[in-house]
Amino acid sequence: MLWTGRRPREGCDVAPNRTRFARRAVAAVAAVGGALALSGCSQATLEQWTRWGLPEAATDRAPFIGNLWNGAWIASMVIGVLVWGLIGYAIIRFRRRSHDEAPKQTQYHLPMEILYTLVPFLIIGVLFFFTVQAQNGVLAKAADGDVHEIDVIGQKWSWTFNYREADNPAIGSDAHTVGTIETIPTLYLPLNKPVRFNLESADVIHSFWVPDFYFKLDVIPGHPNSFDVTPTKEGEFLGKCAELCGTYHAQMVFHVKVLPEAEYEAQIKQLAASGQTGDLVAPSFPSTGPKKEG
Repeated sequence: MLWTGRRPREGCDVAPNRTRFARRAVAAVAAVGGALALSGCSQATLEQWTRWGLPEAATDRAPFIGNLWNGAWIASMVIGVLVWGLIGYAIIRFRRRSHDEAPKQTQYHLPMEILYTLVPFLIIGVLFFFTVQAQNGVLAKAADGDVHEIDVIGQKWSWTFNYREADNPAIGSDAHTVGTIETIPTLYLPLNKPVRFNLESADVIHSFWVPDFYFKLDVIPGHPNSFDVTPTKEGEFLGKCAELCGTYHAQMVFHVKVLPEAEYEAQIKQLAASGQTGDLVAPSFPSTGPKKEG
């Protein structure tokens, strides 16, 4: 502290003043930094924050998970504010007011104990109810008929997609795309048309995940799984394996292209015309890992 020729008044402590000044300076810097950070964000990033980090939904089933996600965040924030408020109230209301006086000590408080026992069960029950509702909505099957079926095979370490379009008059034949660790496969989907994914594994447990679908499902050997979605957003997306499945797990990615139905049909016809036809069965499907030299 610089000498000003004046002595501090007796009993005056300058440390609290310094502490208050430091806190205000930190708060001001944080506020300015936050404003600058927000001003540098793109519109897409700001919109993603309104979805609590989720990408824009790309299927008709995504809102079930999106609403559950938003509700869980809101509930967590309400509970957090309530708990912080109670902590703050206890700190202020029951603080020690003198060095010789201690707060009243209570051995037990029955109403309080009942409250903090029942409230967690209430929270869990509400979240469980909405989780089951979201699960039922996501796993509901589309009406049979105009459903495009695609068999998905997960294998070490890529994906194979079988398009079951032999009974589709607009296409007339099945087709497939085989991915390898060196070649990332592309999954083609028709816009605004229901698609049924039949999942099988050729070796170990994988997990079929397209983040923009807000949904993933395990691909388990000997245990076929399936789910239906209707793509509602045209464009390109990224899919991946969400289960740690071995050495080259990070290579198990695939592209997703959602196309208007006419373009989808033309693409599947092109795959069939190039000789990519026939039935590829998961259990006998070979590994697509890198070949050992020598």
